[in-house]
Formats: sequence, C-alpha cells, structure tokens
Amino acid sequence: MSRATLRNLAALASGVVFGLGLSLAQMTNPDKVLNFLDVAGSWDASLLFVLGGAVVVSAVVFHFILKRRAPLWDTVFHLPLARAIDKPLVIGSALFGIGWGLSGYCPGPAIASGGLNNPEALWVVPSIIAGAALQRWSHYRQTADID
Repeated sequence: MSRATLRNLAALASGVVFGLGLSLAQMTNPDKVLNFLDVAGSWDASLLFVLGGAVVVSAVVFHFILKRRAPLWDTVFHLPLARAIDKPLVIGSALFGIGWGLSGYCPGPAIASGGLNNPEALWVVPSIIAGAALQRWSHYRQTADID
C-alpha cells in the first residue's frame, strides 16, 4: 500500500474517531452546546469535561509525537507557522465564535451531525464551506495585491 493511501486511511480513521467522540460527548446536539455557551442562563458545564479532556490528551500526545522527526506516513509535520495574534486572527476568531453561538455548531460537530442524518447539517456545513472559501479568496486577493 502506498504512503499516500496509508496517510488517507489514517486521516479517515482519525476523522471517524473524532466524529464518534463528538457524538458521544453530545457536541453534535446544538442545544447542548448553546446551553454550554449560555453562562448567564441555563448553563450546562458538562462540556468543560470534554474540552478539558481534549486539552489534556492533546498536550500529552503532542509532547511525544512532536519528538519524532516526521509523522508515520508523511515527510514533515504540517504545523501552523504563524505565531502572531494579529487583527485578522482576532476578527476571524470573533466571527467563528459568533457563528458557533448562533447555530450551536462548529465545523467538527456540524460534519459529524451530517453523518447522523441531521437536517440542520444540510445548511450548516455548506455555510461553513462558503465561509472558508470566502476567507481563502480574501487572503488570495490580499497576497496578490502585495506581490
């Protein structure tokens, strides 16, 4: 089996495990997420355990994995290079949070909800894709103006 096939199978398996985790944690339920975000109302803090567990697992696993020279089925790690907290990052983060707060979905749970035949995912996932495409187009235009 080729390296590219193994890499794609690993990505698929990772996505399936991630989606199952989101479903088990009920992050695919927008009411659960909105209650988590509603700290002044009917706040449901149970998702703090999910978020905390994800941070702990990621911190431990990344500590060991990043000691490797490269991933198993790729030649380099593809990590973000930008380190600055700049205006586009803050604005993008705010827009992401507003979208999450309005819909109760962020990209991972939205895609996992599509796998659960949730009709809301039919409009949420294309909206997320359109937003990502708009960001790419805007970034391309800005960098094309600089060059």
